[in-house]
Amino acid sequence: MAPIRRTRTPYPWPLLLVLRAKHRAGAKRRGPVPAERNPLNAYAREFLEWTRALGRSDQTVDTRERALKRFIAWCDERGIEHPKDVTLAILERYQRPLFHYRKPNGEPLTFGSQQTMLVPLKTFFQWATRERHILYNPASELLLPRLRRRLPKRILAIADVEAIINEPNVATPAGMRDRAILEMFYSTGIRRSELIWLALYDVDTRGGAVTVRGGKGGRDRVVPLGERACAWAERYRDDVRPQLVAGRDAGVFFLTDFGEAFEKNRLGDLVKGYIERAGFDVVGACHLFRHAMATHMLEAGCDIRFIQAILGHNDLETTAIYTQVSITKLKEIHAATHPARLARLTSIDAPPRSESTKPQRTPRPREVT
Repeated sequence: MAPIRRTRTPYPWPLLLVLRAKHRAGAKRRGPVPAERNPLNAYAREFLEWTRALGRSDQTVDTRERALKRFIAWCDERGIEHPKDVTLAILERYQRPLFHYRKPNGEPLTFGSQQTMLVPLKTFFQWATRERHILYNPASELLLPRLRRRLPKRILAIADVEAIINEPNVATPAGMRDRAILEMFYSTGIRRSELIWLALYDVDTRGGAVTVRGGKGGRDRVVPLGERACAWAERYRDDVRPQLVAGRDAGVFFLTDFGEAFEKNRLGDLVKGYIERAGFDVVGACHLFRHAMATHMLEAGCDIRFIQAILGHNDLETTAIYTQVSITKLKEIHAATHPARLARLTSIDAPPRSESTKPQRTPRPREVT
């Protein structure tokens, strides 16, 4: 049977989604896998169960599980099988290679990535000490790398965002869905993981609001949805989404061509593709719209506390980074107050001094020894 080729057919799209089968064979497992028989795994499972019992988010549990798997795999190669065998020196031996590690592209791990691998270990050994599995906490004096607060490498201008948003071919259902995704990102500034799990009842196009459930830190919030984004989201929901549903409908708002919720990497690749088609070679994808939305609203005069509520930042200092990126007001004040303005330079039009009018420099007397 000949393979099905995706073509840009006029709307409505033929219902070929039922015939598609998602290829799962050959998937590679990410990261090192710990030895199944290492006793540290039992402690890790108990620690993760304790983490869930405290009401931590699934993302927190997954992050801690990945960090522990990596550490246990490292310990298994060195014959370490019990938390009491781990000392501060061993943890520092594990920490140093993280600094010197190079990714396949030759770049080192960021300090944020290193912290993501080390912070769960500090929490794990703190728990092990509290549960009396060990007598003292070897990670209590482990020094973590200092995070550097960096500005976004590129803030898209309003014209840049409009060019990217207009890239999808809205004559096809996939293009209409992608247009609704881009509009949702720019209008609400929500994170990639938050958009993936939006439910049908979370998007209120009549009221112009989106309810983000279980955001960062497990906090819920309601953010406004602009009129244009509401229009595209409504068209997608009513005309396109019913064609994407395959089998049982789980109620997720944005569906892939296979009728499933998006995966993080797949959604990132989708958005990155439209950014590249628009002619922009920038780092990042979905988060660029979050930065752009906050910066553009701040430049338009929005109070920073409202931006903090929209973005879901727990600390105002995190939102304050956009005050350093948005320099429109600062440029206006600079142009109005700096003495080296072009208008003042043209008004001071004095003729250059000739050599005869220049003040003569008197020679310095030589010291007599």
